[in-house]
Amino acid sequence: MTLHVVTGSAGFIGSHLAHELAREGHDLVLCDHPATGAKAENVAGLEPVAEFLPEQLWNGRRLSLPSTPAAVWHLGANSDTTAKDWDELTRVNITASQTLWRWCAEHGVPYYYASSAATYGDGSAGFSDRTRPGSLAPLNLYGKSKNEFDAWVLAEVAAGRPAPPRWAGFKFFNVYGAREAHKGRMASILWKAERDMQALGRVQLFQSNDPTIKDGEQRRDFVWVGEVLQQMRWVAAEGAPNAIYNAGTGVASTFLEMIHAWFAARGEAPKIELIPMPPDLSKQYQNFTQADMSTLRDAGYTLPPVLPSEGVAKTLAEIRALRR
Repeated sequence: MTLHVVTGSAGFIGSHLAHELAREGHDLVLCDHPATGAKAENVAGLEPVAEFLPEQLWNGRRLSLPSTPAAVWHLGANSDTTAKDWDELTRVNITASQTLWRWCAEHGVPYYYASSAATYGDGSAGFSDRTRPGSLAPLNLYGKSKNEFDAWVLAEVAAGRPAPPRWAGFKFFNVYGAREAHKGRMASILWKAERDMQALGRVQLFQSNDPTIKDGEQRRDFVWVGEVLQQMRWVAAEGAPNAIYNAGTGVASTFLEMIHAWFAARGEAPKIELIPMPPDLSKQYQNFTQADMSTLRDAGYTLPPVLPSEGVAKTLAEIRALRR
């Protein structure tokens, strides 16, 4: 089998990818901060051949790996949509990404990285991954950092400067699944529902901050983490064109639909309370997202989307399995 580098390996999507690669028998080089608490549970059972810290990437240090990897999967980031420290976001989300890009270009290694649907801002410019970053206006600094790296990648390629032999960026929409317990406020609606039921005996949803949208009917492209992995691995395995791809379902589901699916998977009647949206979120809240999946489809991807009724049930089944 081959060697793969996974950054953000103790995080949500990164840990799922690392475990999937390990099950296939691949060797792993993992990059993340020392894992504690729920993050330690995310990496339990993984036996990497080498590890390194994110600081090495922030500081532009050269990597020393046991062999040339088959791919670098750069999923590490500061993904806090309320983050205010632009210098820190630049260091973690842009400089580190550039360091890995240059290393992959120098060593001829495929490079696959996490972008975000936060780059689309309020959606007024649409949700097409073909839209140039300069035409987008993210609502928060996290989205800005991801958009600026996308712009840098496209500028490097357009200028003919050294680039990895194969590369792709993935604009993750609202990804949900097991192994989110560490994410706190940034966790998906399903994990918030788990915490609400334990603490309150009911699930709290935000009231709408838009008079044209009913409470709980804000819509997002909710995508199960297993589907995101399928899309990423397909792009890498099938030699899809080097490009930035949306990673979503192409379907916009309401928060109420997600929570009703969650209660149905638990075999319980819905218990929902609508509460005011916090002011700091209201200013940068995406009331609607829906991935335009035509770039991935045009590349030949044919698997059908995993809709909430199926994805939520898969998530709860995996959470139960991991708790055993």
